[in-house]
Amino acid sequence: MVFIAVFTGLMPVFLLVGLGGVLRNRLSLNAWQGLDRLNFEILFPALLFVAAASRPIEIEKLVIMAPVVWAILSVGLALGWLVRRAGPERFLDFAGTWQVAWRFNTALGLVAVGLLTHGGAGEMAVAVGMGVPVANLFAVSALSRGGALSFGATVVKVALNPFLLASLGGVVFGLMGWRLPNPIMMPIEMLARAAIPIALLSIGATMNWGALARLDRFNGAICAIKLVALPAFALGVGMGFRLDPSIASVLVVFAALPTASAAHVLASAFGADRSLVATLIAQTTLLSAISLPIWISLAELAFASR
Repeated sequence: MVFIAVFTGLMPVFLLVGLGGVLRNRLSLNAWQGLDRLNFEILFPALLFVAAASRPIEIEKLVIMAPVVWAILSVGLALGWLVRRAGPERFLDFAGTWQVAWRFNTALGLVAVGLLTHGGAGEMAVAVGMGVPVANLFAVSALSRGGALSFGATVVKVALNPFLLASLGGVVFGLMGWRLPNPIMMPIEMLARAAIPIALLSIGATMNWGALARLDRFNGAICAIKLVALPAFALGVGMGFRLDPSIASVLVVFAALPTASAAHVLASAFGADRSLVATLIAQTTLLSAISLPIWISLAELAFASR
């Protein structure tokens, strides 16, 4: 039942990526790149803000969950760096793919936690709120350095990045319990709803469909880090520190999520190889249809009986 529920939740993602592949030649390369730019500057920042700000972030859970979330992302960062030699020769292209090792699909996470006995959207909102700014900080820093910018230019690029500003703003609103007036918030929510479908179509139009069917050494390592190593780490932390089941279970699901389509948008904005990132996103998403139900089941076995 868990497998069927998770696969059903992933089906719209698969269909939109496939539709992007079908529509690849209906739009010019410039048009697809323009859509990526629209996502980078407007649509995904709106999504990140709404994801972090739409639910109050509880201080008590934040104190427990934030260090673990940051540790999960840092483990992905470190393990991804270890496979540098097997990756693309140009550092900017590697930086684009490197972020796949720690980024996460927020929308799927909010679906997946509905399958847990303990924990739910509230805990996932805390994980997302704490994870999004750090994930973007890691990614923007790597991509900025990959662009051969000076240290000062990198700092400015990171500080003014729309993803980072939107996610930090959302966290502040979530912590403070603030809510924008409806006439302002509703257009932001409308923009947010458009971000994922457009990104998935662009991924389908960009990725190397031939490479999707085969994992080379580098892609296989990145997928293993994201879908196996990180949730195993989260499971070990939850059991070792005897965390509350509602927190521990959600942290495992959070760590097991496939990579966010935002990775493709960000890589495109910095000039990294879009096809490499798009293919990795599709690979982690497809493989998570098998791995995510397994990790949800393991989390249930490990924590639900406490």
